[in-house]
Amino acid sequence: MKGGWFAATALLSLVAGPAAAQAPAKLPDWSGLWEPEGTNTAISGLSEAVTEARAEGKAAPAGGSARPLFGFGAPWNEEGKRRQAARQGETANCRALGWGFPMMMNADAPIQFFIARDKVLVVNAYRDVSDVRMAREHPPEEDLWPTVWGDSIGHWEGDTLVIDTIAVKNPHEYFHGAPPLSEKAHYLQRIRMDKPGHLIDDIVIEDPTTLTGPWKAHLAFQPAEGFERMVYDNYDNDRTECGTDTGIAPSKVGGGE
Repeated sequence: MKGGWFAATALLSLVAGPAAAQAPAKLPDWSGLWEPEGTNTAISGLSEAVTEARAEGKAAPAGGSARPLFGFGAPWNEEGKRRQAARQGETANCRALGWGFPMMMNADAPIQFFIARDKVLVVNAYRDVSDVRMAREHPPEEDLWPTVWGDSIGHWEGDTLVIDTIAVKNPHEYFHGAPPLSEKAHYLQRIRMDKPGHLIDDIVIEDPTTLTGPWKAHLAFQPAEGFERMVYDNYDNDRTECGTDTGIAPSKVGGGE
């Protein structure tokens, strides 16, 4: 009987896998606001270089913080290339409804982490929220409810937060700059603090509909020292040329259907 119990216990540990991993005795402290490394964004939402160029009537400088999740370097298959080309030809200068996932992890807008033992929330200034349920499983496929933030579960591997996300609606329908991945895409994030004041997020995305293989992106975050709180309300500070006074139907603003 004892041998059977040990065998059953070993089998259970194999089946449970990473979801059964225990949280560290002391949860990591990732408090404060974070922004992508290299970002130099003022409260206006624009970098100082862009603000200065506009004030002087000059063209905005090229470059800026890296945007690996825009998808230009993704291993697109033919369907992915078709979608990406269509995305680039649409409302690239229109305001969006938000960033959605995974773009919320790759925006100039600062983000915050709220870490508890049963849940981790990642929130950005555009009210995007990634709700990560810890040590849980995804619901069965028939109960999944695809949203622009997806269904996320997580666990700790030491001080590394591992987040598994599925059921993300085509982010492009929410934010026009997002990569046009399908609802079959699978996102795996590994977030950790590799040194004080520096977070890294390694993301692997797989999507049989649009990608030829895994798409890997490396993100890094620094403290958002220019902000003491999240600031975002409405479009009073809209700097695009899109809106109801341009003749564009509201339902089309942001690339939605």
